[in-house]
Amino acid sequence: MNFPFFKYKSSLLRMPLLILILLCISCKQEKKAAAEVTEASEKPNIIVIYLDDLGYGDVGFNGGTAIQTPNMDKLANGGLNFTNGYASSATCTPSRYALLTGTYPWREKNAKILPGTAPLIIGTEQMTLPKMLKGAGYHTGIVGKWHLGLGSGNVDWNQKVGPGPNEVGFDHAFIMAATQDRVPTVYIENGDVVGLDPNDPIEIDYAKNFEGEPTGKDNPEMLKLKWHHGHNNSIVNGIPRIGFMKGGKKAQWRDEDMADVFLKEAQAYIVSQKENPFFLYYALQQPHVPRTPHERFVGKTGLGPRGDVIFEADWCIGELVKTLEAEGILENTLIVFTSDNGPVLNDGYYDDAEEKNGDHTPWGPFRGGKYSLFEAGTHVPFFTYWKGKINPGTSNALVCQMDLVSSLAALVGSDVKVEDSEELLDVLLGKETQGREELVIEASTRTALRKGDWVMIPPYPGNAFNPYVKIELGNANEVQLYNLKKDIGETKNLAEANPEKLQEMLQVYEKIRGKNQDTEKLELK
Repeated sequence: MNFPFFKYKSSLLRMPLLILILLCISCKQEKKAAAEVTEASEKPNIIVIYLDDLGYGDVGFNGGTAIQTPNMDKLANGGLNFTNGYASSATCTPSRYALLTGTYPWREKNAKILPGTAPLIIGTEQMTLPKMLKGAGYHTGIVGKWHLGLGSGNVDWNQKVGPGPNEVGFDHAFIMAATQDRVPTVYIENGDVVGLDPNDPIEIDYAKNFEGEPTGKDNPEMLKLKWHHGHNNSIVNGIPRIGFMKGGKKAQWRDEDMADVFLKEAQAYIVSQKENPFFLYYALQQPHVPRTPHERFVGKTGLGPRGDVIFEADWCIGELVKTLEAEGILENTLIVFTSDNGPVLNDGYYDDAEEKNGDHTPWGPFRGGKYSLFEAGTHVPFFTYWKGKINPGTSNALVCQMDLVSSLAALVGSDVKVEDSEELLDVLLGKETQGREELVIEASTRTALRKGDWVMIPPYPGNAFNPYVKIELGNANEVQLYNLKKDIGETKNLAEANPEKLQEMLQVYEKIRGKNQDTEKLELK
C-alpha cells in the first residue's frame, strides 16, 4: 500500500540532491561571470603613438645623436625595437588609412594626400582598428591629426561635422581635420568645432580666396614664417597655409600651443577611461610643417624648429607615460610607437631645417625620404613596449603598421581578420622572430616590393629628384633591384646581374598587386 508519507519522504530525499545540482549550476555561472570580468579587466590598454614625418635616424634609439630623445629611447630600449618596421606609404593619408583599416591604401583610389575639405575615405561599414576593439569591449579614442577626410565633401563647419572618426569606430575624437599647414585651422571634438562663435561662421575654399582676405602671396609683411613653395594662401597666426579660410577667429588654434593641447586631451582621456580597457590613437603633429615649438622648447636642439619640435614631442611622450604611471596602469598598457612616413627637411617653409641640420641624418642609413620609393620613405622608427610583458631587445622581423588590425585582434580575442593585415602578435610581443615574407610599399600611387632582403622598384618615368624638397623619388626608366643586406643605401642596381631573383620578385609583385599599369610594363618570363 502506498501511503502519502512514503511519497513525501521520497520527495524529501530527492530535495537535497536537487538543491545541490542547482547550487553547482549557480556556482559555475558565477565562476564563468567572474572569469569574464577577470578576462575583461586583464585586457591591456593599447596606445598607438604616431608621429608625423619622423625619420628612422631622428631618434636616439636608432643611433641618432643630434637630437636628444630620452623618453622615446627609454621606451624603445625597454621594449622591442624593430629595425625593419614599415609604414605602408611614404606620405601621410595613405599610411593612416592602412594603419586604421589593415588594407593596402592603393586598393582605395582616394587614399592620397587630401585637402582639408575632402570627404571621409574610410567607409562607415568598413572594418577598422577602433571598430574591432570596440567589439572586444574597449573604449576608443583619437587625439591629434586625422587627415582621412570628413563628411561627404560639402562640409558646413558651423554644424556637426560627419561622418568622421566617430562613425568609423572612435567613441571620442579630438582632432584637427587635415594637417597643421592646411585650413581649417581649428580643433574638432566629436564633430563640433571647439570654441566656435556662431556669429563668426567659418568658410573654407580650396579653389579661390574670399574677398578682402589677406594671403601669404600678397601680404608678406604679415608673415612670421615665410613660405617656400605651395603654402601661400590664407594667413593664420602669421603663418600662410594651403587653402583659403574666412571666419572662426575665436576657434582658430595658436600653433605653438598645439602640442600642449593634444597632450592634455590625451592625458584627460587616459584618466577618464582608466577603469576600463581603452584604445588611444595619439597622433602627434610633429615634426610636420609648420614647425612651431612652444616658446619653452625654442632653441633646445640647435637644429632649428625641426629639431626643437622633435624634442618637444619627446617631452610630450614622457608626460603621457607619467600619466600612465600616476594612474597605476603602465604595466597593463601596450604601447606601439611609429611614424607615418620618412623625413623631409624643406617641406614648404623657410625654417632653417636645411641650414641648421649640420651632420644630422634624419633618414638614417637609407636613401630617399618622404615621397620616395627608396627605403627612407617608408622604413620608419617602430617599437612595441609593454612593461613586464615584452622583453627588451631588437628584432629584425619585417613588420608593417597595417598588421596591427589582425595582430591586436588576436591579442584581445577578436576573430576579425583583414586580408592585407598579417597576424604577427607573437612577433610584436617578441615571442617569435619571423615576420612578413613580403610587403608592397607605396609613394604617391607608385608601388614597389620588399621581399626578404631584396627590394624591387618597377620603372617609373618622371623626375628622379624633387627640387623643392630635395629628395630622390625612386623614379627611373628601368627596373631597380637592391639587396638591402649588402647594400642598405641602395646604391647598386642588381637587376641585370640577378635576372632570376628579379623574375621571382616580379612574379610576387604581380601576384599581390594584380594586373595594372605597373605590371604591364614588366616582362614576366
